[in-house]
Amino acid sequence: MVRKTPLDILSHPSAEEVEQLVAGESRDPHKILGAHPLEDSGGKTVVIRSLHPDASEAEIRFDKDKILPMTRIHEGGLFAAAVKGKQWPFPYKVRFTFPDGGVWERKDPYAFLPTLGEMDLYLHGEGTHKRLYERLGAHMGTQDGHPGVTFAVWAPNARRVSIVGDFNRWDGRLYPMRTMGSSGIWELFVPDIEPGAVYKFEIKALDGALRLKADPYAFAMEIPPKSGSVIWDTCKYKWGDGEWMSERSLREPRRSPLAVYEVHLGSWMRIEKDGGRWLTYRELADRLVKHVKEFGYTHIELMPVAEHPFDGSWGYQVTGYFAPTARYGTPDDFRLFVDVCHRNGIGVILDWVPAHFPKDDHSLRWFDGTALYEHLDPRQGEQPEWGTLVFNFGRNEVRNFLLANALFWLDEYHIDGLRVDAVASMLYLDYSKKSGEWVPNRFGGNENLEAIEFLRRLNEAVYGQFPGCFTIAEESTSWQGVTLPTYLGGLGFGFKWNMGWMHDTLRYFGKDPIHRSFHHNDLTFSMLYAYSENFVLPLSHDEVVHGKKSLLGKMPGDRWQKFANLRLLMAYLYSFPGKKLLFMGAELAPDDEWNHDCGLDWRIEGDPLRRGFQKFLKDIGALYRENPAFWESDHDPQGFSWIDCRDWRQSVVSYIRSCSRGHLVCVFNLTPVMRHNYRVGTPEASAYIERLNTDSELYGGGNVGNLGEVHVAPIPFHCYPQSVSLTLPPLGCLILEPR
Repeated sequence: MVRKTPLDILSHPSAEEVEQLVAGESRDPHKILGAHPLEDSGGKTVVIRSLHPDASEAEIRFDKDKILPMTRIHEGGLFAAAVKGKQWPFPYKVRFTFPDGGVWERKDPYAFLPTLGEMDLYLHGEGTHKRLYERLGAHMGTQDGHPGVTFAVWAPNARRVSIVGDFNRWDGRLYPMRTMGSSGIWELFVPDIEPGAVYKFEIKALDGALRLKADPYAFAMEIPPKSGSVIWDTCKYKWGDGEWMSERSLREPRRSPLAVYEVHLGSWMRIEKDGGRWLTYRELADRLVKHVKEFGYTHIELMPVAEHPFDGSWGYQVTGYFAPTARYGTPDDFRLFVDVCHRNGIGVILDWVPAHFPKDDHSLRWFDGTALYEHLDPRQGEQPEWGTLVFNFGRNEVRNFLLANALFWLDEYHIDGLRVDAVASMLYLDYSKKSGEWVPNRFGGNENLEAIEFLRRLNEAVYGQFPGCFTIAEESTSWQGVTLPTYLGGLGFGFKWNMGWMHDTLRYFGKDPIHRSFHHNDLTFSMLYAYSENFVLPLSHDEVVHGKKSLLGKMPGDRWQKFANLRLLMAYLYSFPGKKLLFMGAELAPDDEWNHDCGLDWRIEGDPLRRGFQKFLKDIGALYRENPAFWESDHDPQGFSWIDCRDWRQSVVSYIRSCSRGHLVCVFNLTPVMRHNYRVGTPEASAYIERLNTDSELYGGGNVGNLGEVHVAPIPFHCYPQSVSLTLPPLGCLILEPR
């Protein structure tokens, strides 16, 4: 209970306010704690109060050697003292003494003003604070010349929020935070916390239960299975990619080469002699970047690197949205990885997961004791297919959290593109749900109107603030206008994964060639919609797991035919309209599926057929990058034309890729039958040289071809006034260029 003393009467804390503070339920501890100049003293008397429930004594220390004992004014550990004759503000410390003789001296967190302004609170409530990551979370800085960390977190329904960590023995009674009006944001500046300190928020819910939560905006986290947030100084790293960033701002991604190497960092390579450990970000910068350059890729796409507790989720169940996973190093180590990529001419795309989040108790789930980030109704708030929770896109603050997170990676880590995961699950309220398991929108439809609006605002922000950056939608349905600009009613993405092309193409190549003539449509159908969106052609991680076999394992025939088919598939990928994506390990042509628990089997590189296949991938990668016909007009119908798509009986297709500077002729023989004197019409009357022959002996083929060059004859064919007679290698592709 409160002890009635002259000091108590003088300083005016109500008994009710004191009881709330001591009980750990005050929403404004600064009203009592800290320094309070008395109005009727002209500021010459300052009352200082401090709280420690376990302390037996407390004292104020100021002016180097002055000590003022504090009076215990509540048995719950509230102490107070009046400093007379001294004008506020002035620096001081509080020293607590405990019954066992131990002491703890600290600068007082309650002596500092709020760090959040009215505009921050307004924009957060409106859902439009694009740099919210600079305000919420934990930020190192100074207040009134004192170094420390400003903490801020959104928890509108909490009875109390406290900062706990190594620095206060994880005692939630010691650093209660204050609320910032009706915003639902709690804030506190704590002096003298060093980088690397581990912390969480202790949240007292309306029902009185205590919840220990990681910071949703934490810049770093502990290595799983630990789940603490870690203080990190984001201003230390000095970037060296200025030239890349300047050039990027002038680049038009749709009219530039885009060949993507998709990577799961934890299983690209392991150090077997060191217990099979992961490579660090720094080690990956040395090895992975060199490897990617050799194969002619333009970009690396990283499967999610944001912190996640479960390795088996591959990163797609995120708990630390602003923290690169600590498995491979520090945030600055990850910055160095991106920096090295850029200095070597390689862009970095990040898989980003705004569709759902896991149910781990330390994360966003039931954050302040209520359904804060998710919906309360499980028909709206749960994704049964993955056992995760769905973001409540109808809430301004939730949309702001995700919007700021996307922009954060582009800003703080110089990321060049975001591949947005599971967009289909965001667009449809009934995605993977049965009748009765979902709630229609206000018009009775199955479209998630709030998520659609969020995606539009997201894309407008990315393209408006970061010229040269782009977004990619992993969207598996026929939703119209995914890559249409928002001002025309589209979602505004830069690109969309062409899942239809991927499934049709893999189904076709999985057929025994003797049956391919009956499935010719699988190879040609995608041209009917090829320009409906700006497509990326993906052969991704999802196609080489869960019993689907490796790419080589999907190919029919004996071992020689499997490799010939695989080279043919790669030639089709690189020459067909659309940007390119290949999952890591494709260059090794492994027999086994991808396993996230171990590294790729680099020992198989010595196999002669695999050496030839790697040589082929390097050559076609170089050909792709150097020849604009393959990418300049990817999304313009003028950049592609069939020569012949109707020769289904012989399973041969031929087409032209063109740009303002020339064209290439691509001819595919999709059976193991060598074809002599196969005539193909050509746009020009000059001779054509073989720029690539997938059957070259350098690649492990049989070296069937046309001696490097073919001459045009004035024989009309395929609607052209001239043509060439070709020898088509079995299961081979020829790429011809006019001399």
